[in-house]
Amino acid sequence: MGVEENTVGPAGTDTAEATAEGVATLAADTVVYPIAPGYRVNVRRGPGTQYGIVRTLPYGMSVPVYCQKPGERVTGPYGTSNLWDNIANGQFVSDAYVKTGSDGYIATRCD
Repeated sequence: MGVEENTVGPAGTDTAEATAEGVATLAADTVVYPIAPGYRVNVRRGPGTQYGIVRTLPYGMSVPVYCQKPGERVTGPYGTSNLWDNIANGQFVSDAYVKTGSDGYIATRCD
């Protein structure tokens, strides 16, 4: 269990707006979940902080969860979890930073 290295940090002077990057093409019935308020979360290539950063989600972003995969245990605003949410092809965020309303799987397990 380590210190969360998946976030850029709590809200400060940066006022980046949430963008619809990758969200605009979602089907109308796709459920999205909010990222914890005040955090810009790093999106990684795999289920752990040892994986490279693909991009950083802006404040106020919501994301789809297509599948989930166990990986590095992370502590965040929504508890401690080893689940990582697949939000796009090859892109994962720690479930501890996504308000899914559950401590367990809310989507199928990724292959």
